[in-house]
Amino acid sequence: MADPARPPKSFEELYEEIRQLPEGLTGEILEPGVLRTMSRPGKRHRRAARAHLDALSGLDANLRGTGWWIESEAEIRFSDRLAVPELSGWRVERVPELPDEDPITILPDWCCEILSRSTARDDKRIKLPLYAHSGAPWSWIVDPDLHFVEVYQTINGLPALLVTAQEDERRALPPFEIEIEFARWWLPTSA
Repeated sequence: MADPARPPKSFEELYEEIRQLPEGLTGEILEPGVLRTMSRPGKRHRRAARAHLDALSGLDANLRGTGWWIESEAEIRFSDRLAVPELSGWRVERVPELPDEDPITILPDWCCEILSRSTARDDKRIKLPLYAHSGAPWSWIVDPDLHFVEVYQTINGLPALLVTAQEDERRALPPFEIEIEFARWWLPTSA
């Protein structure tokens, strides 16, 4: 007689496994009962993330800016899921003080995923819909290989593509009201 199927691990059991991961690995729970791990990102990805943080620094209350708490690679709990967006933000008017908790359980107002070849599929297929279904009003997808930014607004629980920016454009993208120079985000394309 076969052993009965083992029930899937709980969020708490999986989160304890994430806490035990070696340095340099990040864990996420994007589907109930399933732990996914990923290594640190490559140079194009890191460049886009660093330039993105720099572009938003005047808004970041962590850096004496105003209006937003901008976090890099924060663990965020979405019900029974755990995601680690490259960048996420909470409006100071809604969250006057971002709590010191891991994972963060307050829904972000904005999530940003910077695509890597190894994570792009999950970022677009699983994480973008997760953010919208959970009620995060804004999500960005940044593609450092194509030099492209997509801005999604949550409408009726679904991510709706609202606007894009590319290459060397200079413009404001929602939900932020500052002009961003995108040319600084990208490494040169190899010939």
